[in-house]
Amino acid sequence: MGLFITPNLLDMLKLMNADENKSKRLVSLMKKRGFIQPAFELYGGVAGLYDYGPLGGRLRRNVISKWINHWISLGNIVEIDSPTITPEPVLKASGHIGAFNDYASECKFCSSIYRSDHLLEEVHNNPDSLDNLSLDEELSKHKIPCPSCKKSGWLPSEPLNLMFSTTIGASKGGRRAYMRPETAQGMFLQYPSIYRHFRGKLPFGAVQVGKGYRNEISPRQGMIRLREFNMAELEYFIDPQKDIDYNLNSWDHIELKLVPDPINGEIKELKCTIYDAVENKIIRDKTVGWFMIKTFELMIELGINSDLIRFRQHETDEMAHYATDCWDLEIFGSYGWIECVGIANRGCYDLEAHQKVSKTNDLKAWRDYENELEIDKIICSPVQSIIGPHFKGKSKLISNHLETLDALEIKFPYSTTIDGEEITIEENMVEIKEVKSIERGEWFTPHVVEPAFGIDRIIWHILEHSYTEISKENDDYYTILALKNKICPIDFSVYPLFEKDGLDEMAKKIIFSIRDIKGINVNYDGTKSIGRRYARGDEIGVPYAITVDHQTLEDNTVTLRERDSQEQKRMHIEDLLKFISQY
Repeated sequence: MGLFITPNLLDMLKLMNADENKSKRLVSLMKKRGFIQPAFELYGGVAGLYDYGPLGGRLRRNVISKWINHWISLGNIVEIDSPTITPEPVLKASGHIGAFNDYASECKFCSSIYRSDHLLEEVHNNPDSLDNLSLDEELSKHKIPCPSCKKSGWLPSEPLNLMFSTTIGASKGGRRAYMRPETAQGMFLQYPSIYRHFRGKLPFGAVQVGKGYRNEISPRQGMIRLREFNMAELEYFIDPQKDIDYNLNSWDHIELKLVPDPINGEIKELKCTIYDAVENKIIRDKTVGWFMIKTFELMIELGINSDLIRFRQHETDEMAHYATDCWDLEIFGSYGWIECVGIANRGCYDLEAHQKVSKTNDLKAWRDYENELEIDKIICSPVQSIIGPHFKGKSKLISNHLETLDALEIKFPYSTTIDGEEITIEENMVEIKEVKSIERGEWFTPHVVEPAFGIDRIIWHILEHSYTEISKENDDYYTILALKNKICPIDFSVYPLFEKDGLDEMAKKIIFSIRDIKGINVNYDGTKSIGRRYARGDEIGVPYAITVDHQTLEDNTVTLRERDSQEQKRMHIEDLLKFISQY
């Protein structure tokens, strides 16, 4: 493990072959070719909302499919899907009602409102860690001008909750709810079902991909900060007392760039293997470390430049109070270093919070003891002659629950939630007994490690890292979007040299044959010259072009052109179909 000298901004921009004008040309291409564009443009647009067009929608779907398959293939992870509308009690329990806030500052002169920490990014290393008084002090100290009117003067910053509120049912008698700020809570509430699915054998996890909503105060940076966004999260449930062998030394050929929690305010970037980082306690949690390397692998498969990836550890005053370790995967692009993934050990905070508010014990797991224990217990023995007739079909569940309780800690009437229903136990329903018990294990609340991905931010960087320009005369550029196979919206394009003499019919026959091959997306293009069509295919990322000409009609051969190398080779249609089937 050694010190890694961080390249300066100019070097990083050179590494990704980027400049400001190039970024503008990329944005123009994304809009022109139907990848990404501002939503509702016919009505003036809405800040923080974007559309994925014909090519962007397919690219997004391919990235999401790659993400899901990457984790599902591990064998102990399943996919779930929960509603985007979340009742208020759920978000009270999770802490979002009270804590999902950003501080906003209002200009004294023009009344424009901006997120306070964003105003300080040029003068403070970590402004989002500051409280409201510190934010106001920094704004005044540095005389930060208003981006709108350029004058300096701010009213005291105030917290604004960022969730979109709504009502379930009729407006007068409906239940208060919110559009979900994250997908995680749905997976925590699905824990009992997931626990049963895996027969109670930890570790296991669940993934969910879908929309999240955040009413940003001042959206900016295009796809980087959105009000409606695509997110993908994984909740991995573990026993904190069990050591899991992740075989981290099998990645000893890969060195990651790490920015650990600064010591004495000194920020250093290190380059080391994941095994060394865990062994040297730079990464405090082994499971977090394992997800870091698996996430790094996924980013490379998606087409992110490995030289432009780093992991930054949350500083002590930045980390959530319940987290034991948290690292952000940051990707470098035209907006600088941007957080795209957060990987955290959340402890048992979420499950315990929902257990407390919902008054249920269903969010626990069973742990066997290494050796059985014989102990004296005082238990609540259910009086079946009362429990049975009173609770009927739920009597067995209630009896089993009562036998797990410590009678000395129970006060009657005792309330709990059984099978989703609140149950009240009166004192005459139980008999307090002292018994000798053989204890073979115990119930505990699992800990959770969560990798959370911002899909839109990742897609933006995929496009940016794949975008290449070849300079031509008269300040013109030839554009190649070198997207990874299976990520690109279109896998193959078929071009008839001319749309006559039967070439177009032959091209369409070839397309029908290719479409019989599962998972391949192929399109037809017969407009303009063959050179223009090659250029169009290159700039939208089509890996291979198939050209049908007069020779094709004679001997069933076509020209296969590769996007990245620009090489062309003649091959028989049967060989072409074999090649595509192995794509």
